[in-house]
Amino acid sequence: MATETEDAHDEGHHLPAVEDWPRGFGEASWWPFVTALGGAGIYIGAALYLMSVGERNIVGPMVGPGVLVGSIGLFLVGIYGWMYHAFVTHFWERGADEHSASKLRWGMIAFLGSEIATFSAGFTYFFFIRSQNAWAEVAADLPHLLGSLVIINTTLLIVSSVTLHFAHGAIRRNDRKKFLGWLAVTLLLGVVFIGGQVYEYYEFIVHEEFTLTSGLFGSAFYGLTGLHGLHVSMGAVLLTIVFVRALQGQYSADRHVSVTTASMYWHFVDAVWIFLVVALYVGAEVGA
Repeated sequence: MATETEDAHDEGHHLPAVEDWPRGFGEASWWPFVTALGGAGIYIGAALYLMSVGERNIVGPMVGPGVLVGSIGLFLVGIYGWMYHAFVTHFWERGADEHSASKLRWGMIAFLGSEIATFSAGFTYFFFIRSQNAWAEVAADLPHLLGSLVIINTTLLIVSSVTLHFAHGAIRRNDRKKFLGWLAVTLLLGVVFIGGQVYEYYEFIVHEEFTLTSGLFGSAFYGLTGLHGLHVSMGAVLLTIVFVRALQGQYSADRHVSVTTASMYWHFVDAVWIFLVVALYVGAEVGA
């Protein structure tokens, strides 16, 4: 009798790693580990870069950037796998009742709360720099930051929030054609923004010689804008997943919680960018 009960229990539950990597996943997932490994590598790459500059070059000049780029790629792959597992495969197979949708929304809200704390720490560092008496000397050595490129990039990101809002509204009305169109435009604008930020870095580093090691402001500028660029890249991955699912017809007026959570994240990174522009770009110009 006990054996039959245990067998019945085993049929309804399995150990977390039974159907794990690389297929099935079951109750466990390696993707958070992969994501954390990539995130740790980003900080290691930055540290190696700092060790390659100055009079005593402990490591080669390309070691840090190489580790940084590879870690960012690993981080994005981990985010993709993690989000696909959490928001696509498992969620689509188990159904979309209101309780499940509510848990995903609150999960995203909790995640955004941790992101606010992360960016707040960076802004605290920046405003501490601004409060020092030596800021006038720091600002005098800065390149012209508030140019046409950042204005265009900011406009693109703000417009992308508007187009994503239209896409979200379209799927709530079951208008799949407009939903796909507005979502594609949003994704395109996000990718162009990322390209614009990469080009801006190229201009500052190569032509202006303004780098991560250019004093306290250099570390604050690249730390905050780089962190934001990473978040925009994460948002682009999320929107890509949503877009692929949309092409497969997996959204409707009654089933769009993944669109909602991805929209929350995208609007958040847009709002952070506006604050970044005011604090870093405009603030530097005013201080100079």
